[in-house]
Amino acid sequence: MDFQRKFPDYPTFGPGGNGDWFRRDGMKSPLQTPGWLASKGIDAFEYEATRGVNASEESLRAFGEKAREHGIYVSLHTPYFISLSGVEEEKRLNSLNYITKSLWAADLIGADTIVIHSGSAGKLDRREAMRLSCDTLSRLIEALDGQYSHIRLGIETMGKRNQLGTLDEVIEQCRVHPQFVPVVDFGHLNCRERGGLFPDAESYRRVFDTIANALGDETARHLHCHFSKIEYTDAGEKKHLTFEDTTYGPFFEPLAEAIVRESLAPRIICESDGSQAEDALWMKQCWQQARG
Repeated sequence: MDFQRKFPDYPTFGPGGNGDWFRRDGMKSPLQTPGWLASKGIDAFEYEATRGVNASEESLRAFGEKAREHGIYVSLHTPYFISLSGVEEEKRLNSLNYITKSLWAADLIGADTIVIHSGSAGKLDRREAMRLSCDTLSRLIEALDGQYSHIRLGIETMGKRNQLGTLDEVIEQCRVHPQFVPVVDFGHLNCRERGGLFPDAESYRRVFDTIANALGDETARHLHCHFSKIEYTDAGEKKHLTFEDTTYGPFFEPLAEAIVRESLAPRIICESDGSQAEDALWMKQCWQQARG
């Protein structure tokens, strides 16, 4: 099962959803997004279905055609209300329906990856929450029965300490089946440790190295990532910021250095607060400068 064959040999950058820049330019329709991104020099986009898949088949298919026309690499973020570890089995297994509908939409828009939140551990023992989440993921693979096998099932690292979603937990979940891959949100990981997690290129490189050792070099090389600066408290993530912030981090320049040094080709989706497109473009330019 070779998901990597369709990914480029260079990093790609894009926003999660349409932000302020899109609207300032007078754009209104989602169908304008791919052409607008391409005109700015941006080559990736994460379609936000965080409140559910509500678009029609016709509009989803049309978006996919526009993305292919303009060479935009697409992923899709699944609904926030998915919970892999819910204690009520009926509600937990309803998440399979939400993920399957997300895959249906992802296929129509030409997305090669979907992004899934694990949900909260709640009052459960963390090991029991992990057991339930892995059971849900196993049932998902069984229910899909090979359908949508061309789309990576990404499990995201999370920013609140009471949520499942440490890097080690995500790697354990991904071991359920090769179709699962990590989605590393560097801002989330930084929040879990209350800042200072990524002071240099080596600290970023260790994340890729950990994934390579656990899940293979190609999974690490073509990692799907989220990047934004995020305010945190002792409980973890509080609020997404813009790249103008100089207090909370993390900072992208060392990651650009690590990408160049290790010849990595991740897709990096920016989730800044409203400035996600311009910050994604800035990251691309930063990587280009690091490459020389």
